[in-house]
Amino acid sequence: MSLRLAAALALILGAAALLAFARQLGQGPFASLEASHLREMKERVDPPAHVTPITFADMAALPHGRPVGEYSAYERRGVALEGTVQHLLRANDGDLHLEIVARPLLPTDWDTTYVTAEITPRVRSSAPHWTYENLVQVFRPRLGGVTPWPQGTRRVRVTGWLLYDWQYDAPWSGPRKAGDRLTGWEIHPVTRIEAWDERTAQFAEVPR
Repeated sequence: MSLRLAAALALILGAAALLAFARQLGQGPFASLEASHLREMKERVDPPAHVTPITFADMAALPHGRPVGEYSAYERRGVALEGTVQHLLRANDGDLHLEIVARPLLPTDWDTTYVTAEITPRVRSSAPHWTYENLVQVFRPRLGGVTPWPQGTRRVRVTGWLLYDWQYDAPWSGPRKAGDRLTGWEIHPVTRIEAWDERTAQFAEVPR
């Protein structure tokens, strides 16, 4: 194989890989409607004007496997979910990934089923106090800090937009196992965080 032919093949393969990656991200001319819509929803920045409290049961009951024209109506809803964060992780795309569970967990507890919430880089650009290190102090997650928190995870309330991340959806019949996602529905992006203040017995907003 000549050097010129090898260079041409490398260029073609590189371009094909780039297009495939862009398609996966919901970008480029070959992205599917679902992928493009998902990318658009993830890039929202403004907080929802109206917020409705939502429970873990409500999250599990949202529709699955429906056309984008149907589930997109739910994604116009701003919601607030109370719980605690069992894990705080840095995702490959720059998001801070929260695993929110229904009850407080001690370091000796097992992982439990969770709802995903994501704090995106676009939101964090206007929230300088929402650093990974600061949020570890706020959430006291079982996984995410240097050492476990003896007093366990902290009660919080997370507000943001509903989003259906169909890439991580699955057949949701039957009970979830410990450590599983409860649902493919997420709070994404998160636009407000509140932490329970034991002294005042109420939620206090975490400064952005």
